[in-house]
Amino acid sequence: MKDTYESPLSSRYADKEMKYLFSPDMKFKTWRKLWIALAESEKELGLDITQEQIDELKAHADDINYDVAEEREKLVRHDVMSHVYAYGVQCPKAKGIIHLGATSCYVGDNTDIIIMTEAMKIVERKIVSVIRSLSDFADKYKNLPTLAFTHFQPAQPTTVGKRATLWIQDLLMDLEDVRYMLSKAKLLGSKGTTGTQASFLELFDGDHEKVKELDRKIAKKMGYKSCFAVSGQTYSRKLDSQILNVLAGIAQSAAKFSNDIRLLQHLKEVEEPFEKNQIGSSAMAYKRNPMRSERMASLSRYVMADVLNPYITAATQWFERTLDDSANKRLSIPEGFLAVDAILNLYMNVSSGLVVYDKVITQHLKRELPFMATENIMMDAVKRGGDRQELHEKIREHSMAASAVVKRDGGENDLLERIANDPAFGVTLEQLESILLPEKYVGRAPQQTEDFLNETVAEALKPYENICTETAEINV
Repeated sequence: MKDTYESPLSSRYADKEMKYLFSPDMKFKTWRKLWIALAESEKELGLDITQEQIDELKAHADDINYDVAEEREKLVRHDVMSHVYAYGVQCPKAKGIIHLGATSCYVGDNTDIIIMTEAMKIVERKIVSVIRSLSDFADKYKNLPTLAFTHFQPAQPTTVGKRATLWIQDLLMDLEDVRYMLSKAKLLGSKGTTGTQASFLELFDGDHEKVKELDRKIAKKMGYKSCFAVSGQTYSRKLDSQILNVLAGIAQSAAKFSNDIRLLQHLKEVEEPFEKNQIGSSAMAYKRNPMRSERMASLSRYVMADVLNPYITAATQWFERTLDDSANKRLSIPEGFLAVDAILNLYMNVSSGLVVYDKVITQHLKRELPFMATENIMMDAVKRGGDRQELHEKIREHSMAASAVVKRDGGENDLLERIANDPAFGVTLEQLESILLPEKYVGRAPQQTEDFLNETVAEALKPYENICTETAEINV
């Protein structure tokens, strides 16, 4: 439909797998699975529910009669009861025990947790794929010296591979957060209207152990180890804020990477992939804009702002339940996951196709290297009998003059020539040029990169040895 608003996260950016998780079909099929788990558990704990009723529910678990539910909702204005009714139409023998003892949050909240957990697993896989791509890149370029920057001013050299380890390290921190969230995933369970389980205590004639066992059984049937020990009508909305906080952390890491790539592309040192028929600008045909990195930054900004929604929602829930969370959750949670899915697709695509211009990198480094070598030059001159303080002042004067030639006149850096022509240093131009090998000034960058990849990264990725690296095709 071209006359109705559609979220660009759905139409342009996110993958089908993530979009399905937040679809009505996933939601309502999960509701039915939860109703089956509830009925089965209640039967196992002694309530008068027959296997025939259970089988009838299972037979219609996936063929949802949406038309019936939608018509009913127009009448009763309640989505859960409309689907209870529709399920009952298909299951006449079981309709009397569907949703027995439960409140709407039994299906609503448990389903939200299940969907968020499955979505987080997709995020986990994609982070691993990005880390692998960046690790290959870091290993390939671990020995290539490059000009490092502090304050975006030339600083002591590093290597292209070492710089990539900084991006990887951020993602490892994100992966750790994702793994932690998945490790503590638990359902709401069956807690009743205000979280007291009063309706279930009535159903089981005051048997507290059976009520507790009901939660355990439901969790197990749905693939979880446990349920929240206590709740109001809902699970604590703090969970949503924790989950979106993890997503915002991933967005931070991606934005940092995308900003670095955009700056490097400006310097003509490293570029994101650029396809044969891609147009960089409608006006300037020669341009190769870093549009994927820019999109990463843009979507990341959205996620980092989106994290405020569940923070405020969790903070303003009154006592056991208010409904001012509902409309907000329908937007902030799915959109956060869809945006991060799109961000990671872009991250996979860009990181696996980075283009490195090593000659430009070397040229930039050599232009600044004479300044960085001055301390070594000064120390060598002191060893030959020079006065450290006098030499320091001379280097300062020569450096300022050479810098003026570069900045004011647009000339080449002639610092080495100036030093070679100064008898105080007692050194020839050839001798000076022999010490200006870029690899002498990168410190332990190559070794740090090797150690990081072989130890830290390898250890972090051990649990994923059997998971294939994913690739992402960017459509727009």
